[in-house]
Amino acid sequence: MTRPRFQRLYPPAAPADGSAYWLLFAGDDLLLAVDGPPLLLEGPAAGPGLAAVREPLLLGALDGRPVLVGSVDPGAVPQGLRPLGLRSVLAEADAELAALAGYGAQLLRWARTSRFCPVCATPLQPLDGWGKRCPACGHSMYPPVSPAAIVLIHDGADRVLLASKPGWGARYSLIAGFVEPGETLEECVAREVLEEVGVFVDEVRYVGSQPWPFPQQLMLGFTARYAGGEILIDATELADARWFARDALPELPPPFSIARQIIERWRAGGAQ
Repeated sequence: MTRPRFQRLYPPAAPADGSAYWLLFAGDDLLLAVDGPPLLLEGPAAGPGLAAVREPLLLGALDGRPVLVGSVDPGAVPQGLRPLGLRSVLAEADAELAALAGYGAQLLRWARTSRFCPVCATPLQPLDGWGKRCPACGHSMYPPVSPAAIVLIHDGADRVLLASKPGWGARYSLIAGFVEPGETLEECVAREVLEEVGVFVDEVRYVGSQPWPFPQQLMLGFTARYAGGEILIDATELADARWFARDALPELPPPFSIARQIIERWRAGGAQ
């Protein structure tokens, strides 16, 4: 079966007349068909006809058909549709469609929060692509992406150091944190690990990345080898942290998350 292929388009591109795919949001929830699993709704490119859509944006084309995202009044969700939180959407959809939902959610948020210049409060005007420019002072802006490092700490053998946050219950995951100005990704990994669990690491190795639309993160995944120190948690961030054996792991994050993917790679004996 051929997988759908999505091609991004940027303003001032406009959808062709005819049928289109729609991602409709009510607040932070995506609207899905009550009687079926499809993530994408179908309707005319001029409007899906289900409800009044505010500020539709053309994201691109999926197998040649336009894909648009828009928002509707949360108090007027059309009949036949059900709202679903974005985290649940990511858990239910395949990787490509989940990424499309995250992309749409981030651009809707950008459109909503970038109306005025943060320097002089003048209404912004479109720039190239998704950019905005102030006609008064010349300040320009683009949709923000916040890089964050997430790391699996192993002992070089069969143990991994996992942490739990307040409210997580029995679930444990990896250490993560935002990259600070003037900091390399490797420095971020070492700093976050030391700050949150009190140990030192070396042999920091990149694994992969995942866009994380909560609200606009790019999660950059690493592994690192334990290099010394005793576990001492930052109680303002964590509820617990401990070593687990490869064959006795606790409750883990959901499969769609990069944290779970890195853990499963390690559990299967992937490169350290």
